[in-house]
Parts: sequence; C-alpha cells; structure tokens
Amino acid sequence: MKRLLWCAVLLLILPLGACTQKEPALGKGKVQVVTTIFPLYDFARVVGGDRVEVVLLLPPGVEPHSFEPTPEDMVRISRAGLFVYTNPYMEPWVAGLLKGIDRQRLTVVDASAGVSYLPAAGEDNGHDVNEGGHHHGGMDPHVWLSIPNARKMVENIAAALGTKDPTNAAFYRQNAAVYEQKLTELDRKFQVGLGNCRTRRFLHGGHYAFGYLADHYGLQYVSAYAISADAEPRPRKLVEMIALMRSSGTRYIFYEELISPRVAETIARETGATLLRLNGVHNLSRDELQGGATYLSLMEQNLVNLRTGLQCR
Repeated sequence: MKRLLWCAVLLLILPLGACTQKEPALGKGKVQVVTTIFPLYDFARVVGGDRVEVVLLLPPGVEPHSFEPTPEDMVRISRAGLFVYTNPYMEPWVAGLLKGIDRQRLTVVDASAGVSYLPAAGEDNGHDVNEGGHHHGGMDPHVWLSIPNARKMVENIAAALGTKDPTNAAFYRQNAAVYEQKLTELDRKFQVGLGNCRTRRFLHGGHYAFGYLADHYGLQYVSAYAISADAEPRPRKLVEMIALMRSSGTRYIFYEELISPRVAETIARETGATLLRLNGVHNLSRDELQGGATYLSLMEQNLVNLRTGLQCR
C-alpha cells in the first residue's frame, strides 16, 4: 500500500499528459467506465451499450484476490468518469487508492450497495478466519454468485450511469430491466435444474467461493480452504474431505478457474472421483474474453456441471 500512496503522490505532481501517452484514444461523448472484476465489466457493458466504454482493470488470467493496481491502473482510473468496484471485502485496496485520486470528475460505485451479505466461512466452512491474502472483515466478498445480488449490482450500475449521464438515463434503465429479466430466467433455471438431485452436497478443492450460490439454492458446500485464494488447505482438512467423499459415495470434486487444480486432483486420485470445473466468474482467460464469454454463459455452464456433480434428474 505504501507503493500505491507513493504513486498517488506522483500523479498529483506530474502532468497528467506525461503519464498517459500510451493510453488508447477514448471515444468522444462516451462515459468512460473502469471496473475491477469480470462480472462488473460484463454488467456495465450490457447496461451501458454503445453509450459507454468499459475497461476491465484485471488483466486476463489474473486471479483477483491477490491483485493490487499498478501506477498505470491508477492513471486509468483517474481518467475515467465512473469507477466500479465489487465491495470493500473483495478490494480492500480501493480506499487507499482513492485518497490519491482527484474525485471531482470521478464517480465511485460500490456495486454491492444493498446486497445481502453472508459471513465469511473459514477452513471448516463454519467460522470466519482471515489467513493470507486480503483481509475480508468477516464477510464473504463473492456476492455476484447470488443471482438476486447480481440483479442489485446491475441496478446500482444503471443508477450510477444515469446520474453521470442524465441524457441517457432512460436508456440505461431499459437495458438494465431487460438484463434483469435474463437474470430472473437464469435463477429459475437453477431452481428447476437443481430441484431433483441425488445429493445436495458438493465438494470443492479450492477456496470458499461458492457460499452464496449454495445458500440460495439450499445446497451443502464444503471447500478445501477458506476465503483467501492464497491460503493452503491443512492435511487434516484433506483427510476429512477424502473420508466424506468415500462415506457418501460422492463421485465428483470441483475445481475453479484461474487457480491450480492440484488440491482437487489430489482428492480425485485418492477417491477415484471425476474433476468438474465450477467457475467463480472472478475473471477470464484471454481466450474466454476474446471468445465472448459472459456472466450468463459462465453461470449456465456452472448449472450444467452442478447437475452432473449432484447427479440431478
């Protein structure tokens, strides 16, 4: 964080043009939006349409839990009209960063305003711990994996765009309303698709990312380690998960995007289970981004894999 504050001082001292020579030309008349993680980027693109230009702060393939912005990122944010972040638990660096940026023209949006939070689960998936990586302050930051929360985040982005660009406020509201209907339909697909399954428990060889999804659909969720993607599972936890899989006859173990699947692979070798991917939708690989993946398409694939893993009919 000291590095960030030092860079902020430089931004205040140096002429802005000297810092931004390599920045691409911006579309005239469009609201410039910078977002932190992929869901916000996707929501802003859909709501803003051709009236906005949206930049994803995370480079493709970067896991966001340990991310901190570079000086170039700070310049990019300072030049935007709108900066959208997930919440203070997901991006605790935002508060420090904003101290070094001129807020007169920049509108800052906490996309999670008004969402329903769940407590952060620890190693045993039942209590809060803060080990390694970012401090989450006792709340689970993965709010976008609850579709009702995602709807609220879309509303927040649409409202912020309307305030920033009142001329097009109705356009943003209409786009948000159409997209919220798609989210409602996706929610219905999950409710129906997960309604008749052999088991309601799924095991994940990664960090505790899917608590909101499990809570909303009445599923039991066990992860190998806690909220921080930088944490490491303790041997006792792996032994417990292997024993649980054997005793329950669970045939699948999930892993997640952008994080090594070695823990899930270890459990799979010990139990004969099959690996399935469950996407936390934090960020995309370069190929996925270029291929047009969206929040909706990734969540649809999650439903397919959950139905397989839970042996749904």
